[in-house]
Amino acid sequence: MRYRRLGRSGLQISELSLGSWVTYHNQVDVAAAKEMLAAAFDAGVNFFDNAEAYADGQSETLMGEALRQLGRSPLDYLVSTKFFWGLGRGRPGERPRINGQDTLNRKYLMQAIDGSLERLGLDFVDLLFCHRADPQTPIEETVRAMSDIVSSGKALYWG
Repeated sequence: MRYRRLGRSGLQISELSLGSWVTYHNQVDVAAAKEMLAAAFDAGVNFFDNAEAYADGQSETLMGEALRQLGRSPLDYLVSTKFFWGLGRGRPGERPRINGQDTLNRKYLMQAIDGSLERLGLDFVDLLFCHRADPQTPIEETVRAMSDIVSSGKALYWG
């Protein structure tokens, strides 16, 4: 496996990742997810990707449980998640709104990270992404919220 630095950080991330978009929860259970993660680890993969919207949050729950069952040190892997669509609030390609709010605003982001951490069973995620741009929320608001999430220790890096 080849690795690259994450941006300008010293973090080394595998060029390939194992994601959970279509598969986790809808097609596999914890035992199969654990087997997939073990095979990925054996191939040198250290990057495991999620999003809160994948299987309406269930992919995070499934991956978190499979990682716990594998018993690998969190130093061996990186977990990411992404925010934009929310849970049960729209489909890819649709404009999501939560109680009339755009989804990359501070209020939503500060609550979304707590939900993802609970589902994943983690104290923090390594990488946190905005899944899409949100032209309705000022970019400064999104940047400040993401920076505050990192400062709080709930994510190590964001993009």
